[in-house]
Amino acid sequence: MSRYDAFLLVSFGGPESRGDVIPFLENVTRGRGVPRERLEQVAEHYYRFGGVSPINAQCRDLLAAVEKDFAASGIDLPVYWGNRNWDPLLTETVAAMAADGRQHAIAFVTSAYSSYSSCRQYLENIEQARAEVGSRAPQIDKLRPYFNHPGFVEPLADAVRRAAKTLPPSVMDDFDVVFTAHSIPEAMAAASGPAGGAYQRQLAEASRLVAERAGRGRSWRLAYQSRSGPPSVPWLGPDVNDCLAELAGSGSAAVVLVPVGFVSDHLEVAYDLDVEAAQLAERLGLPLARAATPGTDPRFVAMITELVGERLSGQPPRALGDLGPSLDVCGSGCCGAGTVFPRASR
Repeated sequence: MSRYDAFLLVSFGGPESRGDVIPFLENVTRGRGVPRERLEQVAEHYYRFGGVSPINAQCRDLLAAVEKDFAASGIDLPVYWGNRNWDPLLTETVAAMAADGRQHAIAFVTSAYSSYSSCRQYLENIEQARAEVGSRAPQIDKLRPYFNHPGFVEPLADAVRRAAKTLPPSVMDDFDVVFTAHSIPEAMAAASGPAGGAYQRQLAEASRLVAERAGRGRSWRLAYQSRSGPPSVPWLGPDVNDCLAELAGSGSAAVVLVPVGFVSDHLEVAYDLDVEAAQLAERLGLPLARAATPGTDPRFVAMITELVGERLSGQPPRALGDLGPSLDVCGSGCCGAGTVFPRASR
């Protein structure tokens, strides 16, 4: 009999109406001293889309797809969903799991990489939720990072090829690939992984794997988006918009943007790439296409089932490239916070 009796999807969360936006941003930034005017600036990103972040709808779709794939694969686990910053909040979900008598759950987080904000903080969120629920709370084990799993890499590679077909015919075979990921403070990046620097290494490896499979192995670069925090604090770069300007200046014929740091097309992808980067590219006269994230691609869904199978039955972990499968259990000193500033632009 399996030692697990539930599956938990854990995500960032997002507002689903205009009235949700400021309370959501207050949740994201609580205790960090972010000025009200900054929250109102970021809120405008959401208002552009009616105050709705697509991330919650995408989580609902993913959970439904996972539940269906579990049934087809013979995995008999009820599924739950909890967010860090908005309904359904993680603490409420853990309380519901406890009320249902769940004792030991396995958790999938909608972030493929190792860093404080993309891994360690979710572990802290889970433990905080368990502490608030009390002694009845189930034990919850997080699945490993999956940046180099075929189920993550291959949908992105296909997305690059599909995006390229939307470029003007004259540049359809003559474009640069720019991979993007969420920027984080350099101090946080330096503390990621057991030996530091894991976030950048994993992003570079995922980008290389996707580029090779998309047929662009020697013509790609990695840039960052969604920077926040004081300008005096160094964050990972280059910024995607600076990268586009540099490519246009050097004679690039076209660019395909690939949000390799994200698993779904949520608001940071929609605003930073589909609005800001797209407007800049238009001003630069640079043809631009944006590749889709894995979302509910059947291979990505099957990857989640496979990761669960690693825990349920001990099936061997799969990983592409040179870095191998990530650790199943993080050490106590893995992915420190460094200097943390709020990520308030989802």
